[in-house]
Amino acid sequence: MMNDAEIIKTKKRFKLKIAGAFVILFILTVVAVMATWVVPSGSYAKLSYDQKSTQLVVTKPSGQVEKVPATQASLDRLGVKIKISQFTSGSINAAVSIPNTYQRLKQRPASLAAVPNSMVRGTVEAVDIMVFILVLGGLIGTVKASGAFESGLLALTKKTKGHEFLLIFFVAILMVLGGTLCGIEEEAVAFYPILVPVFIAMGYDSIVCVGAIFLASSIGTTFSTINPFSVVIASNAAGISFTEGLLWRVGGCIVGAIFVIYYLYRYSKKVKADPTQSYSYEDHDAFDKMWAITSEGTQSKAVFTWRKKLILVLFVVTFPIMVWGVMSQGWWFPTMAASFLTFAIIIMFLTATGPEGIGEKGVIDAFVNGASSLVGVSLIIGLARGINLIMNEGMISDTLLQYSSSLVAHVSGPIFILIMLVIFFVLGFIVPSSSGLAVLSMPILAPLADTVNIPRFVVVTAYQFGQYAMLF
Repeated sequence: MMNDAEIIKTKKRFKLKIAGAFVILFILTVVAVMATWVVPSGSYAKLSYDQKSTQLVVTKPSGQVEKVPATQASLDRLGVKIKISQFTSGSINAAVSIPNTYQRLKQRPASLAAVPNSMVRGTVEAVDIMVFILVLGGLIGTVKASGAFESGLLALTKKTKGHEFLLIFFVAILMVLGGTLCGIEEEAVAFYPILVPVFIAMGYDSIVCVGAIFLASSIGTTFSTINPFSVVIASNAAGISFTEGLLWRVGGCIVGAIFVIYYLYRYSKKVKADPTQSYSYEDHDAFDKMWAITSEGTQSKAVFTWRKKLILVLFVVTFPIMVWGVMSQGWWFPTMAASFLTFAIIIMFLTATGPEGIGEKGVIDAFVNGASSLVGVSLIIGLARGINLIMNEGMISDTLLQYSSSLVAHVSGPIFILIMLVIFFVLGFIVPSSSGLAVLSMPILAPLADTVNIPRFVVVTAYQFGQYAMLF
C-alpha cells in the first residue's frame, strides 16, 4: 500500500509548455510569408524628413514623391498629429503613415526564401540597437565584476544599525531605479546570495529580500522611464521620441515605488515582531542553517572603497547623460552606445587596476560575459524586424492597420486604451521578450492611436503595463 505522499508523487501534473521567443518569432515569420498570399496588399502615404533639403517628403502609395515645407502647418494639413520638432531634431527617423490615405495595391506574395532572408536582413537593419544593447550588457557585467554593487549595499548595513528598515528601503529604491533605467530584473539574481544573509541576520526573512529585489525591480521595469530594452525601443518603433510621456511614467514609477515600500514596511515589521508571521516560516530553520553567517562577516569581504564608490557614480551618471544627449543633442543608438562604451572603458580601467584589481583578462571577460548575456535579446530584435520587412514588402502591414483602424474608429479613447492593455497582456504571454514585443507590435498598433486622437506614447505605456502585468 502506498501512503499519501507516495500517491501524490505518482500523480502526473499537467504542465503548459510555451515555445521560446525564437521559435515563436520563426513561426510568426512563416505566418507573415503566408499572409502575403491572402491578405490584400495596400499602403498609406508615408511621411519622412529630408535632412539635406530640410523639407518633409510625402511618398504616395503609387510611389510618387512630393516635398512640402517642414512646418507644423504642413503636418496639420496632412492630419499627422506629431510636433514638427520631432522630425527636424531627428527624434523620428522612420517614415510615418499619413492617416486617411490608404489605397489597395497589386498583390505582392513572398516566397519561402523570404523566411531566412528576412531574418538576416532584419538583424542587419537592427544592428544599431543591437550594438547599444551589447555595450550596455558589457557595462553592467563590468560593474558587477568590480564588486561595487555588493560592497555599496553592504556598506549600508553599518549606516542602518538600529534602523534596519532603511536597508530594505535603499535596496528597494536601488532596484526600482535599476528597473526603470535599464530594465534590471534577471540581472538582480546576483544580489540574492549577498542580501539574504544580511536580512536574516537583521531578523527578517527571505520574502523580504525577494520583495526588495524582485518586486521592486519589476515595478521599476513596469513603469520604465528610459529603459532601453522596452520604452526606448517601443517609442522608436512607434515613430516617437522616448521622452514623450516621460513625466507620466516618472509619476507612475513614484506611485508604484511608494506602494511597494509601504508593503515591505508592513510585512517586515510584522515578521520582525513575530517570526511565525513569515510566509516562509516553515523553512525558517533551513534558511538559518543555510545562511548562518553574520552581516559583519559578509561586510569584511567587500569593503566599499573610494574606487568602488567612483565606479557606482560613473555607472549612474551614464543614464542622465543619455537623456540629455537624446533630448538636446539629437543622439540616437550609435551615439548612445559610444557614450556607454566610454564610461565602460573608464570603469574597466578602475576595475582592472588597484589592490583588488582583477586585471586585464578579468575585466575583458566580465565585459564579454555581460554582453553575451544579452545576445539573445539582440537577436530577437533582429528577427522581429525581419517580420516587419516581410509585411512591409508584401504591402500587408498597412492593410492590417487599415482594418484595425476601422474596428476602433468609433471607440472612445479610454475604451481603446483598455483594449490595448488586454492585447499587450496576451502578447506578453506569447512573446515574453519586452524588446521583441516592442518591435513586433508597435509599428502596427501605435498608429491606431491617431484614429482616436490619443498620443502615441499612451499606446507605448499600455504596452509596458500590459506585458509586465503578464510577467508578474
